[in-house]
Amino acid sequence: MAQNDFVSVTIVTYNSGRFIKRCLESVLAQRYADKEVIVIDNASTDGTVDILEQFEDRVRVYYNDDNIGFAAAQNQAIRMCDGEWVLTLNPDVLLLPNFIRALVDAGQFDSKIGTVCGKLLTMTSHFEIPEKPVVDSTGIYFNPMLRHLDRGSQEVDNGHYLQYEYVFGATAAAALYRRSMIHDISLDGEFFDADFFVYREDADVAWRAQLMGWKCIYAPYARGYHVRKVLPGNRRALPPEINMHSVKNRFLLRAKNISGDLYRRNWLSISVRDVMVVACCVVWEHTSLRAFWYLARNWKRILAKRREIQRRQRVGDDYIASWFKYTPVSKPAPRKMAGVLSSTQAYRS
Repeated sequence: MAQNDFVSVTIVTYNSGRFIKRCLESVLAQRYADKEVIVIDNASTDGTVDILEQFEDRVRVYYNDDNIGFAAAQNQAIRMCDGEWVLTLNPDVLLLPNFIRALVDAGQFDSKIGTVCGKLLTMTSHFEIPEKPVVDSTGIYFNPMLRHLDRGSQEVDNGHYLQYEYVFGATAAAALYRRSMIHDISLDGEFFDADFFVYREDADVAWRAQLMGWKCIYAPYARGYHVRKVLPGNRRALPPEINMHSVKNRFLLRAKNISGDLYRRNWLSISVRDVMVVACCVVWEHTSLRAFWYLARNWKRILAKRREIQRRQRVGDDYIASWFKYTPVSKPAPRKMAGVLSSTQAYRS
C-alpha cells in the first residue's frame, strides 16, 4: 500500500447514542488497515459519552465542553489527523466492509480528484433496511433555484448508478477528501465554514472545490447505509434550530460562491425560490427570521470570504453553469477508470 493511502476517519457526535456504536463497529471492521479514527463529541447528554468510552482503546476521542457545531468540530478533527485522505462520517452511517478501499482506489485515479463519494442507501433509525434497497445519495447536485439535493434520493436501487462518474460534490455524511485539496480550498484555516454550524456545509465545500478546479468522483462499489433526517418533504418535523440554519445557509452559500454570470443565467429561478423562502419565514416559520439577522450582523466577514473565493476561481463560468440543472448532472469518467472498476468489483460486499 502506498504511503499516501493513509485514511483518517473523522466523526462528530452530538446526542448520537442510538447510532454511534454500530457506526464505529462498521468502521473498525473495514478491510482497510491503514487508517485512524477520530471522534469529536460536542457535549452530548444522552449517553453517547458512555458508549465512546468503550472505544477509547481503538479510537481517538475528544470531548468538547460545548456544542460548537458539526462544521467547527470536523475542522477540529481534521487539524488533529494525519491522513492523506480524510473520510468524514455521520454517526448514523453504517459502512459495508470495503467502503474505504473502494473510495481510495477511485481517488487515486487522478490527482485532481479532491473528493470521492460512494452509494449510500437508506435505513430507518431502528437500523431496518427496506426489502427493496432505496438510494439515499450518490453525490449532490444543484438546480437553478440554488437548491442542493442528493442525486438518486428515495429512488429504488434497481441497477442504476453503477458507473464511475464525475458529480458536483459529496454529502459529508460519508465523503472522502484529499488532504491537498483541503489545504488548497480552506479559508483562514477552515475547510468547513464554521458560520454554517450545521447543514449545507458540504454543499459549500463542493461549490468552492469546483470553483478552484477540483473534481468529485462517484465510486459505485463503495456502499453504506444512512439514516436521513433532513429531506425536502419533512421540514415541519425538524427542530426549529435546524430550519433556521437551513435558511441562513442557503443565503450564505450564494453570498460566498455565486458569480455574477451564474446569477444572471438563473436570476428568475433564484428569485422565485427566494420569495418562497422569505414568505415562509414571515408567515409561518418565525423562528427562522433569526437567519437574516445573523447574515446582516456578519456581512463584512461573509463578503471578505466571497472576495477570496472569487479571486481564487480557476475555472470558467460556462463550466460552473453546466452543473446547475433541474435534473442531476453527472459527467462520464474516462474509460481508463475501467481498470479501477475491474479491480474493485472483486470486493462489492
